[in-house]
Amino acid sequence: MNREIIDINDYTILLEEASTDNNLIGSCFFDEPVIAIAFYGAGDVGLTVKFDKKIKEFHHTKGMVLSFYADDKVEFEHHVSRLKPLQCLVIATTIKNIDKLPSEESQFLEKFLHQLVHPKDHYVEGTVFNMSPEMFLLVEQFFSNTYEGEIKMMFYKSHITALLSHYFGQLAKQQNIKLNISELEKINLAQEILLSDLENPPSLTELANRIGTNTNKLKIEFKAQFGVPVFKYLQNERLKKAYNLIKNEQKTIQEAAWAVGYESLGSFSNAFEKKFGYRPSQA
Repeated sequence: MNREIIDINDYTILLEEASTDNNLIGSCFFDEPVIAIAFYGAGDVGLTVKFDKKIKEFHHTKGMVLSFYADDKVEFEHHVSRLKPLQCLVIATTIKNIDKLPSEESQFLEKFLHQLVHPKDHYVEGTVFNMSPEMFLLVEQFFSNTYEGEIKMMFYKSHITALLSHYFGQLAKQQNIKLNISELEKINLAQEILLSDLENPPSLTELANRIGTNTNKLKIEFKAQFGVPVFKYLQNERLKKAYNLIKNEQKTIQEAAWAVGYESLGSFSNAFEKKFGYRPSQA
């Protein structure tokens, strides 16, 4: 199995290629949490993702684009055979490097791959789809180029930019979302305002006024961005903070409930159980 790792700005590029007359299993881990996009070129290798006693399998990968979040507990296995060679290009960045990426790219990650930027498990999967012809050609060129040294790096940089542009463009078409950076900034500001005061959040009208929009637009665009309505998002964040207070900071259930704005212990316990599957006393 041939494996090449290239660091370009705040991305790590992984090129993997393998063929065999028999059967071969290649295993791969990431040293730290990453957000990655894997592009599968020629060949139709099998892929198995293992994490936390769970298994996810892909049997037909040729032309597939797979985005995901993974930490160091996740194992990726490629099953290579004579009829199924491997050709995989992975573009990855660590969670801590997201803010260092060009502003458009970090905003696109937040907008289109929000569940990966804010993961809730060792492995979180984003959108899976087939590459466009333009993307497939770009991936092929990574494996067929014969450049060396600085010219090779120049080639990689230009093609990574082109590939990501096609990727986010295809995501935009599939999700039918109009890219509007100014509106995205408003919704992200609304998120920051909610997170800054979980105990006493503003009303929907107050929140809309503070970010310079109306309540109807706020509700629609917030749900499009984060996948849930405004106050469902607020409730989820309250309960996550309460869980941390109880589990990691040894706060009492009463203290945790008050800290995130719940006055009724009964309401808090019911909401906690509905989200996590058990009562706060069992945390």
